[in-house]
Amino acid sequence: MSATRPAAPPGGRPRLMLPALREVYEAYVRAAGELPGLPDALRAEVWTSAQLGTLEAAAPNAAARRAALADLITVLGSAGTPGARLFLRALAAVGPAEARPAAARAARRAPRTPEGGEPPWARRLGRVAPGQVWLIQEGPLDGDRLVCEFRYTFDGSGLHALAVRLGYGDVPSEVVVVGDVPALMAAARRAMQAELCVVQPHDPAAVGARLRAALADADRLAPECYPALALARHRAALLAGETPPRNRTAE
Repeated sequence: MSATRPAAPPGGRPRLMLPALREVYEAYVRAAGELPGLPDALRAEVWTSAQLGTLEAAAPNAAARRAALADLITVLGSAGTPGARLFLRALAAVGPAEARPAAARAARRAPRTPEGGEPPWARRLGRVAPGQVWLIQEGPLDGDRLVCEFRYTFDGSGLHALAVRLGYGDVPSEVVVVGDVPALMAAARRAMQAELCVVQPHDPAAVGARLRAALADADRLAPECYPALALARHRAALLAGETPPRNRTAE
């Protein structure tokens, strides 16, 4: 992603690489008004991932996706709303790796909310640690389902899971974020007892590398995968051993 772009004319709107999409970006700014009212970091990350999924699914190619994302960061940075700044902070935490530095810079430059006006969960964005990883195999034609648990590093709370179903050739057919992990695993164990599937622990680093490869090629993804795609890529990178950057926008 380019680190420079033409400066905005004095008193005018910022210049964009894809100016025909300006109304689309401004719609994202309006939608970001929902963010301050969300109850926790996970909901904010899921929301952000869904917006990025819409953007990526609509892009005709990778270059257009990168340009649109750079434009979106520019528009969010100039919006001056609490929701836009939170959107930037979420992008800096769980967005595509190449866009995170630009999003973090834009968030630092954006107007800050009044004292006490920012949600308490904002510092948690993207700061999770992997837990147990499970491989669920339901049959030779159903592929593998990988369930990867995570908790937020602040206090170990916020248990959730990334669940990805991989078919033949490791093509993803389902990517979801699960909030009720105990219920998911209880259902899996009941199915195992009924001999409907096999559930076994798996190596997190190996699963992370496998998921990173499977999720990298957007051309192989089913449309249903896009809403959770950005968050899944973030979590897969953590499993593979990538250390998340410090969220300096919180300082």
